[in-house]
Amino acid sequence: MAAVSLRNVVVVMAVVLVTVQVFAQGYPEADLVVRLPGQLKVAFRQYAGYVDLDMNAGRSLFYYFVEAEEHPDTKPLTLWLNGGPGCSSGCGGAFTELGPFYPTGDGGGLRHRTCCLWSDRLELDGLTPTEALITTPVTSLLPAICSCSCWDGSTSSQSSSLATSFSLVKTMQLQFTLKGVQFNIKGIAIGNPFLKLDRDVRAAFEFFWSHGMISDEVGHTIMSQCDFLDYTYIYPHNLSVACNDAIREAGNSITEYVNNYDFLLDICYPSIVLKELRLKQMATKMSMGVDVCMTYERQLYFNLPEVQMALHANRTHLPYSWSMCSNLLNYSGIDANINMLPTLKRVIQNKIPVWIFSGDQDSVVPFLGTRTVVRELANDLNFKTTVPYGVWFHKRQVGGWAIDYGNILTFATVRGAAHAVANTQPSRALHLFSTFLRGHRLPNKTDIAMHD
Repeated sequence: MAAVSLRNVVVVMAVVLVTVQVFAQGYPEADLVVRLPGQLKVAFRQYAGYVDLDMNAGRSLFYYFVEAEEHPDTKPLTLWLNGGPGCSSGCGGAFTELGPFYPTGDGGGLRHRTCCLWSDRLELDGLTPTEALITTPVTSLLPAICSCSCWDGSTSSQSSSLATSFSLVKTMQLQFTLKGVQFNIKGIAIGNPFLKLDRDVRAAFEFFWSHGMISDEVGHTIMSQCDFLDYTYIYPHNLSVACNDAIREAGNSITEYVNNYDFLLDICYPSIVLKELRLKQMATKMSMGVDVCMTYERQLYFNLPEVQMALHANRTHLPYSWSMCSNLLNYSGIDANINMLPTLKRVIQNKIPVWIFSGDQDSVVPFLGTRTVVRELANDLNFKTTVPYGVWFHKRQVGGWAIDYGNILTFATVRGAAHAVANTQPSRALHLFSTFLRGHRLPNKTDIAMHD
């Protein structure tokens, strides 16, 4: 491993709740997914296909929509967006973290999650903050699937997903208003977000040092020789030679045998798992309750022609394979230098509640930086602490720590979770997200005493 770099490795999760007071005029039945290969029979419906933005330019968004298991017409709608940049929401986030299915260990079928879906869910792939998001096709999709509350969520490597999410929803809000339809954003949640370059990058090296992943000498050199205020996303990061040498040495110390997204987990060896998948063997490798080889199982499943056909995907027969993240999309690395706090401030000034949460085992965008940046945002808004920093509980165990500012801004950690919070701590993630949807606070007490 040559050098530690945050390029193409950061992930953001944003969720926006919107209320749309309009009765559905029918679902896009042409996009109905009758049954995915290897799928068990289920009671809910799912849809997938494309929202065409510019047919002449060949620009479309792939979406995957899953109804709630019970009373879908009255449940909130979650719009989930992955970052990356260039990472998949529909086939990535939906089939790893929060959807009803995930691939079997041989990559040839699906397993059904046993936990309940808490809202209708729409996944959109291919959004960027610079592309046209105000076209009619995007807004024409939602009246067919939205007759209730609607949230937006994202995971990936840049918080430009947040700007995109907010811009998209505000655009739809404007267009629906012009059509006489009430469209209210109810809340935004962001998980493990890359918010402020100078602080988030420094926090990664603080995490490495505090968890014994780099030596005292390397950690001291980085903290004393690296001017993160002048840091740029693109290598060589506008840093001194001494700083870049220390960062390279940090990478050599950590090695490629550590999963930076969850440094506690064992790793999956591609040399072994790819051979097992070719032989149609089970490649599942469990570490602390997480299948660390899911990436390769998912890759195989979504490149099966029958799967793409069932999802109405790859309609232009692209000459390359599907992958979770792609560098084929033209994302600008300069965007990662953007400070996202002004965007968050604008969201909050629109009276929209914001939750920011972090898995505490993520070294890519550690909570160490996020917590500090959230406090900076609260101070900029002149918010007082409404609930002091302390534990929150789930099933009589500590689910993490949380703090509330001004009754509208919340920061929370999820104990034992990694970069993909819902994948590594699904039960605690569901508790946190359900609390967010209901507009409640995380419980800071449990019903049993430690001692008699």
